[in-house]
Amino acid sequence: MKEFLLGLRLLLGSGRGTRIRFALMTVGGSLGVCCLALVLTIPAILDARDGRSADRAPLVVAGKPEQGRTLVLERSDPHGSRPFHRVFIARGGKGTLEPPPGLGRLPGPGEVFVSPALKAQLDREPALKGLLPGHEKGIISPSGLTDPDELYAYVGVTPGKLTLYGGTRALKGFGKGYAAVPTVEPSTLDILRFTLGTLVLLPLAVFLSVCARLSAASRNRRLAALRLLGLSAKGTQRVNAAETVVAAVCGALLGLAEFWLLNQAMAHTGLPGLKWYADDGGLSAVTLAVCLLGCPALAWFVGRAGARAAAANPLNTRRTAVPRRPRRRGGLLLVTGLGIVAGYCATGLTAAPAQNTGVNTLLVPLGVLLTGLGLVLTMPLLSYALARSLARTGSLTLNLAMRRNEVEPGSAMRVVTGLVLLVFSASLAQGVLVEEDQILRSSSPSQEYSLSLSGLSAQQQHRLREIPELRAHAMTMDPPFDPGDEGPAIPARALVATCGQLQKMVRRAEGCVDGTVLHLVDPAMPQEAVKPSTARVKDGDRHTSVTIEVPHRKVVFSGYDVTAVDAPVLYPPSRIPAGAVPVSGSLILASASDPGTVRTVLDRIGAIAPTADVDPVGINIDALQQITVIETLLALGMIMGLVIGVAAFLVSATDRAVERRAHVTALTLIGARSRLLRRVQCLQVTLPLAVGLVLALITGKLAESAYLVTGGGEVFWDTAGLPLLVVAALGVLAAATLGTLPLVGRRIDPELIRRD
Repeated sequence: MKEFLLGLRLLLGSGRGTRIRFALMTVGGSLGVCCLALVLTIPAILDARDGRSADRAPLVVAGKPEQGRTLVLERSDPHGSRPFHRVFIARGGKGTLEPPPGLGRLPGPGEVFVSPALKAQLDREPALKGLLPGHEKGIISPSGLTDPDELYAYVGVTPGKLTLYGGTRALKGFGKGYAAVPTVEPSTLDILRFTLGTLVLLPLAVFLSVCARLSAASRNRRLAALRLLGLSAKGTQRVNAAETVVAAVCGALLGLAEFWLLNQAMAHTGLPGLKWYADDGGLSAVTLAVCLLGCPALAWFVGRAGARAAAANPLNTRRTAVPRRPRRRGGLLLVTGLGIVAGYCATGLTAAPAQNTGVNTLLVPLGVLLTGLGLVLTMPLLSYALARSLARTGSLTLNLAMRRNEVEPGSAMRVVTGLVLLVFSASLAQGVLVEEDQILRSSSPSQEYSLSLSGLSAQQQHRLREIPELRAHAMTMDPPFDPGDEGPAIPARALVATCGQLQKMVRRAEGCVDGTVLHLVDPAMPQEAVKPSTARVKDGDRHTSVTIEVPHRKVVFSGYDVTAVDAPVLYPPSRIPAGAVPVSGSLILASASDPGTVRTVLDRIGAIAPTADVDPVGINIDALQQITVIETLLALGMIMGLVIGVAAFLVSATDRAVERRAHVTALTLIGARSRLLRRVQCLQVTLPLAVGLVLALITGKLAESAYLVTGGGEVFWDTAGLPLLVVAALGVLAAATLGTLPLVGRRIDPELIRRD
């Protein structure tokens, strides 16, 4: 305890420089704790959303509902790129049911309870009221909604209306043990946690260690003086740890306050695809314990380890003896991690690649973590080896720069490690996005949207065809449905499109001639017997019959796996009266299949025709929402990693420059120019950083490939993401170069001229 109090007295009475260092340590630690709390809170936010979704899920009785029971029917439709949930309830006379969370009672016939977001949407788009028969009677409270932006409604109807639908079931109550559609699938959530840990927690540990080691050289000299005055070795370590622990505790408290403010702001603004209530992001007991106990504990061990050399050899510290060369344990970790990930990459070249099952589920993450840790611990060794090899050159600039790195290889690790880890983690994040994209998105390069023509006005059809992101559009013309028309042949349907439109909606088409009725044949699909039929088209109030015959002349085409182009006849638009549209049929729109374009097109469709029945062919809106959440969380992790990496660089580079003021002053006195000193300062940082970035690119791509190989998808080698990583690495190198230039002062401070 005496050593701890002595450390506090030294902290308060050692001058302005010590207090400024303590403030930097506290602010830096608070930034790290804020990011740590955010990472720990993300799973709690997702669990809270899924918990409310499970609590409101209807419990139903299988089979045909009994007379007099309360009935329920669920409907989930896309409104743009967002799910629109409706729950129809018909109250019965048997039993009394508790209302779902968020409602005070079950809705009666003609009563509608809506979420706040849906109420705002109804004000903007009154046409949506056609999907909610009845009058609005209240608002669903937050306990019955997954997030503030959810489109959700309870609609009360009479039992006679629900018995017409096959999905109607008898209602027993509300509440299940799981969410029917989780925000993120459990397996994906585990991957997301691991990736966020690599993106944020690994750089965070480095950053907190950097903050705890500010002004290491001057602090070691002070501790060595205490040791020479008679303080024990353990006592000397405790004195140093006292300052770091107090800074960590103050930083943890400040960081939790920063997180509370950030949670309040982000809960109101939200993130793309993800919004939550402020209470969902509240600080849990686990988060408080990790931040308030874990961070000071890390600072304690870092502080004791930092004072070990001064406590063991105080004379060497006071006389600035040359330290021993870095140990090779970090290199062993890197080699071990690379051996694991390279082995899994090699299985991708065989006919039976490794799968993410059994022991592989542990070895792949272990290999990635060992590679990341080895990358951190290898940086001093690489900096030392690079300095020894380059210091022998005849260049004065390289000699000055590398000799300093040879003497202090650990200082390079503190400066560049955060940026190196950022590039390594970015590659792994790319791999997660590639795998999730393979799982949740169709492999087809084209995405189609089918809309029933009966629910579209002529103006809406015209506006839908003019959506900028579309690559093609067409119509289908269907004969009237006749239940008595049975037989071996089905009535012919027609695709109303030009040859150019057909070419854009299929992989290839051969033998198409504009202005001619043609038989559409896809050899990959089974051919059914088709007979002529009659369809009707309308032009205003005028109706005309159109005969659809199956001609002998064929168009052989190759369609996509999931497509709405399945009509046996291609009918040219010129054969239909100008301005006429089929009475029964669909409008087919086609765009690119990347998630961003799909979301944009769906949102535009929802804005033009909010009540239209949209079938996004082959797309699950919930899966599209899920990949949006995953992309958002990974982007958030990247932003936090970037903040931590840049903060670690700025703090450590500034601290390193301040510590080296005496050396810079000495070089200035013997005639070194400012331009030379700036080049020296720049090379001391950028050369180890360049080597680390190259190593991070190589190891990151290997770790990403090992992850993709064991994921079982079609993409094993993500070459498309390599240029982006190279550009990011070059940007990091340029930023680091600019960051080192202003750190050499022009004035000579007499206090820095001392005799060793």
